[in-house]
Amino acid sequence: MLEEGKGDARMARAESTGAEREGRPSPIDVHVGSRIRLRRTLLGMSQERLGEALGLTFQQVQKYERGVNRVGASRLFDLSRVLDVPISFFFDDMPDSVASAFGGPAAKRPAPHSEALDSFGDDALNRRETLELVRAYYRITDPALRKRVFELIKSMGPAES
Repeated sequence: MLEEGKGDARMARAESTGAEREGRPSPIDVHVGSRIRLRRTLLGMSQERLGEALGLTFQQVQKYERGVNRVGASRLFDLSRVLDVPISFFFDDMPDSVASAFGGPAAKRPAPHSEALDSFGDDALNRRETLELVRAYYRITDPALRKRVFELIKSMGPAES
């Protein structure tokens, strides 16, 4: 016999999303997967290499990144270790609508430097061009030169208000 609170919570979650019943990935799983992909690509790591580090095939990594397969707690811990980020990274920048629909707090924790990203759309952050630019920037080993490149790129954009 199920304890009343546990059974009710599971039913409420399934009813609130409808995702499980229709075979669609949960929006939370999709978000976590996109954060895995973002970090992996920022590190210049292939799906194959990530899979090897976790003891998985690249197809399994693909399914995690698309949100098709749910990431369990122990796997999330392994991912945070391999990708060198805190576990909270995978939940950062979750849309308010997703967090509140699943009983989480509506307010999301801002990512570092989020004030600079407010006008920078989510789509731009997921483009290969953006990821390659970030990787190239961090390959500049001289901190003074890297800062000059940063200032040059800022000067080429519209003036901040």
